[in-house]
Amino acid sequence: MIEDLIDILQDPYTKDNLVLTKQGVKNPNNSMQYQLEQDMLQFIQKADIGGNNKKYLTLYDRIARLYNISNKIYFKFKFGGEKNYRNEFLSELEIEPNDKVIEISVGTADNFRFLPKNIKLYGLDISLGMLKQAKRHLKKWKLQAKLFQGTAEFLPFKDESFDVVYHVGGINYFNDKQKAIHEMIRIAKSGSKIVIVDETEELVTGTYQKNPVTRNFYKDDVDISAPIQLVPGHMQAIKYKEICKGLMYCLTFRKP
Repeated sequence: MIEDLIDILQDPYTKDNLVLTKQGVKNPNNSMQYQLEQDMLQFIQKADIGGNNKKYLTLYDRIARLYNISNKIYFKFKFGGEKNYRNEFLSELEIEPNDKVIEISVGTADNFRFLPKNIKLYGLDISLGMLKQAKRHLKKWKLQAKLFQGTAEFLPFKDESFDVVYHVGGINYFNDKQKAIHEMIRIAKSGSKIVIVDETEELVTGTYQKNPVTRNFYKDDVDISAPIQLVPGHMQAIKYKEICKGLMYCLTFRKP
C-alpha cells in the first residue's frame, strides 16, 4: 500500500519528500517518523493537536461507533433517505474515470458508497476513531480506498496530486479555515473544481446545540457561515448555495 503512495506524499509540516520505513514513512532531513496503523498512515499525534481541532477530535472519536447508524435514521426521517441527502452535494463533483478523488474530513467514508466505482479513492480525517469505522465500512461495501489521519491545515500530499478534492462537514470548526482552503487548493490539479460543504447555523443551533451528546461541544460563539471571503480572489467560478432544506451550504470554485 505505502509503496503506491510514496510519489504523492510529503511531510505535511516541512514539505520534504518522505522515504519508506518498516514502520511507515520518514522525513530523511529531520528523522520525523509517521507511523502506519491498520494500513492507515498517521500524520498527527494527539499531543500535537490544540484548539478546536483537539475539541472535535475528542467528539468524533467518542461518537464514531454510532455516527453511521444515527445519520441513516436522521436522513431517512428528514430527506427520505441517505442517497437523497448526499446527492445534493455529491452531484457537484466533476469525476471522470480513473480520477484520483480525495475527501478531506472523510469521517466514516459514507460518501464513498455513492461515488462512481471506476475511480481511485482517498480520505483524510483528524479522528482515528472515525477512520477505523471507515475501514470497516469499506470492507463491508467491497470498496478500496487509501485512508490517512491528519489535519486539513497540514495535508501530507504534494502539489496537484488529485483530480477531485472535496470536503463535507467540519470546516466550520477548524483551527484555521483559510489555511485548510489553501491546502485543498494546493493539492488539487489545475482546472479542477473544489467543493466545500458544511452545516448552516440553522442546523447547528436547531440540532447540535440541543442534542445532549453534542451540545457541550457547540456552545462557543463561532462564525459558522460559509467561508466565501477566505477563497483566494484568483479562483474562478466561485458559487454558494444552501442545500438540504437550508441545513447545509455548498461552496464551489475552480482552480485556474
